[in-house]
Amino acid sequence: MAALDWFAAEVAAPAPARQRRARPASRPAAAPRRRAQPRRLRGGILWISVFALLLTGVVAVNVAVLRAHIDVNKLDKQQLALQQENSSLAAQLSSAGASQRIEQIAYRFGLRPAPGTDTSYIDLGSK
Repeated sequence: MAALDWFAAEVAAPAPARQRRARPASRPAAAPRRRAQPRRLRGGILWISVFALLLTGVVAVNVAVLRAHIDVNKLDKQQLALQQENSSLAAQLSSAGASQRIEQIAYRFGLRPAPGTDTSYIDLGSK
């Protein structure tokens, strides 16, 4: 296929294909040079080990976060139990301090309320 030059009056011919030179028969073909494979292999092993270390670190951090979350849940349960116990104790204290209950206990010990006619007042203001 010919290349077309828009500014030239004629069509340019394609460039000839490159031909390979034949090797002389007297020289044996040299063995192809081997590339340094150990260097490439070492680089791959290095990257694999770096990624393995990073993944190990990520797993360790996730395990630590999971343990902390479990501990927080235990503490939340303890806090809830203590709050319930405090409410129960506050209710017991409230019922123990109720005036009707105190009157009943005093009545059992033989204490009676004083009648209103037996009460007297002392004036402490004048000396």
